[in-house]
Amino acid sequence: MKILKYLSLLPLTAVGALFVTTPALATPILGSGLASFTVLGASTVTNVPTSTIVGNVGVWSSGGANAITDFNSSPGVGVSDPQVTGGSVYAGGALAQSAQGQLTTARDNLSSLGAGTLLGADLSGMTLAPGVYTVPAGTTNLSGSLTLDGEGNANAAWVFQMPSTLITSSNSDVNVINTGSDAGVYWNVGSSATIDVNTTFLGNILALASITFNTTATDLCGRALADTGAVTLDQNSLSGNCFSGGLDVTSTPNGDVVDFLPFVPVDVPEPASLMLLMLSLAGLFGFRLRRQA
Repeated sequence: MKILKYLSLLPLTAVGALFVTTPALATPILGSGLASFTVLGASTVTNVPTSTIVGNVGVWSSGGANAITDFNSSPGVGVSDPQVTGGSVYAGGALAQSAQGQLTTARDNLSSLGAGTLLGADLSGMTLAPGVYTVPAGTTNLSGSLTLDGEGNANAAWVFQMPSTLITSSNSDVNVINTGSDAGVYWNVGSSATIDVNTTFLGNILALASITFNTTATDLCGRALADTGAVTLDQNSLSGNCFSGGLDVTSTPNGDVVDFLPFVPVDVPEPASLMLLMLSLAGLFGFRLRRQA
């Protein structure tokens, strides 16, 4: 009773402050500046035309325009290029500099999720649920097909901790099923990544050193982001407008905390599930007709 008496003497705003705390601000794992880049290099970005890039292309380097090869560029400003849609080419400048800093932070935040489940070096033939996985170095990390199954979660996220390299074989591919537009796929590479000829890849590659896409390799939905080295392209197609969800970062006095987003069911049922639902409804409707007869 004494507590209630004392609270009655306080302004309403002060009473509310005793019981209500302001929620910490959660932000996506890729900062807004970084997320605008599909290709980002720290030293150079080189290209053998013709590539097709959806999103910004950039480099943060003292080399300026000389650090970008076979894309239109001008030091410090965004420039249009026929190979780039939905973005511009940045040779240095504030946006590229900010994105480079956000890349280092994003890699640190992904590393904070820990090792997760240890897998073999070659992911070919596997079907993986959302989660954190460690993949050791090998002559190849993908010699065939890898399937990532979101299990009906629109916010599904996969984080691959690659302590050393990421290497794919030619004609390999990654498939993502049973998830939504807010899903996320992240390849946190401890050194360099090489995506080989005709590979069909998915997800955001965040590499400490360099990233190389060999001839006609494709990242249908993801990014090539090199923290300290170069990005090398050779007639490649990359689209950075997806698979950057699934994770939130909350800044606290003790550092960033990375969390998986809550389970959100996929809006559209799988074809098999939809057929079962239709059959069930048809059976129920037929049963009601028989009873009415």
